[in-house]
Amino acid sequence: MSAAEPVGSEASWGGGSAPATPPPGGPRAPLDPPRARAPRPPPTLFMRARRRVFKALATRASAAGWAQIGPALTFLTVFFLVPLAMMFGASFMDRGTYGGIEWAFTLAHYQRFMDPLYLTILARTVAWSVGATLFCLLVGYPVAWALANAGRWKNVLVFFVIVPLWTSFLVRTFAMIFLMRDSGLINTALLAMGLIDEPLELLYTPGAVMAGLVYGFLPFMVLPIYTSLEKLDPTLLEAAEVLGARPAARFWRVIWPLSLPGVAAGSLLTFIPALGSYLTSDLLGGAKQMMIGNLVQNQFTTARNWPFGAAASFVVMSGVLVAVTLYLRMRDRAPGGGL
Repeated sequence: MSAAEPVGSEASWGGGSAPATPPPGGPRAPLDPPRARAPRPPPTLFMRARRRVFKALATRASAAGWAQIGPALTFLTVFFLVPLAMMFGASFMDRGTYGGIEWAFTLAHYQRFMDPLYLTILARTVAWSVGATLFCLLVGYPVAWALANAGRWKNVLVFFVIVPLWTSFLVRTFAMIFLMRDSGLINTALLAMGLIDEPLELLYTPGAVMAGLVYGFLPFMVLPIYTSLEKLDPTLLEAAEVLGARPAARFWRVIWPLSLPGVAAGSLLTFIPALGSYLTSDLLGGAKQMMIGNLVQNQFTTARNWPFGAAASFVVMSGVLVAVTLYLRMRDRAPGGGL
């Protein structure tokens, strides 16, 4: 640095007119001009329709909701409502000569169902279904209470309640046959202990059908009641005890009312399947213990009278719908929502 140059001059710090250092490797070649993009093909009809659908779903909440339930609604319509409508129409047709239906409107099948023979079968079915529901409630409520208060063993015990549902209902029914037949486990044990002299007639009786229904549908009663009891606030029971309520009063005034939603759900889940059951009465009850499900099965298979089988099915279905509707209305009109 010379004395003539000021200390803060640009030349002294590499500024000013000092030549720029060329980049390593020599000067860079100029960049190629940008190429023009090829024009996009015009949108097809499918692409335009898809854009409109997505735009409508994005702007309308109701359309988005219908899009979510659309697949399930379509499945139910095709595989449930359409066959149900076909079966309802068949109930007003004549029976074909060799089975099937003939296209002639008639109410004879519904009139035939009013015969005392079929009304007796319907009354027996309703009685057994109600009895099975009550037995499931009597047995299932203590089980559900024990599950709700099982502490760390709760999940294990709930698992044992669910395990039977992993097995086919047919297999479980055959297991009941091995238990109750003349050479089954029950009679063998009673004979070995000297309590009876000859095998008891357990199979092909109304008691066998009732036992099969209770055994088959008991988990459907236990699980809803367990769900209601698990949500029960323990402080309510403590408050009732502090106020001097006895155990019976605590149950009827606190526990039972709060568990009624589970009781109602379990009763419906037990009564309705039991009403349409036919396998239990067929295997455990024999030909003498016919339920309405066996009647419908025989009409569609052995008798090949599809219109009468459809009519019997819709009579039972109508009764179930009326009972459920009345229950829902009573629940809505009850103080505080009822059940």
